[in-house]
Amino acid sequence: MDKEQGRKPEGAPESAHHAGAGAPSGADASTPQRFSAARKVAAVTRLLRGEPLEVVARELNVTVARLCEWRERALAAAASAMTERERDERDEEIARLKAKVGAITMANELLEEKIAALEGQRPLAQRRSRR
Repeated sequence: MDKEQGRKPEGAPESAHHAGAGAPSGADASTPQRFSAARKVAAVTRLLRGEPLEVVARELNVTVARLCEWRERALAAAASAMTERERDERDEEIARLKAKVGAITMANELLEEKIAALEGQRPLAQRRSRR
């Protein structure tokens, strides 16, 4: 083995063989770890409070990219939640009236089809005079 192969790359961690040490017991470093929604929210909250991204990623044994994705998704959901208006009693009345308009429209269309079928597709039936 020559000198170049035996050297450690510059900036490499001192104990690289402990790379999976932060993983929970029984977890293999090669299998992706699943996080519950509560744990993701806790991680994002730590980031929003100002904890360094690299520190949180190292402690949770996830990539920085995954943490950034969680943060972006959480911020997008928060922004979406803030743009929705609160519901009030008018919303229920509007929904009821829309349903009623839909029912009346459907009944109207069915009656028009029935009239057209009875008249033989003519606008008005021909009538004979009684005289």
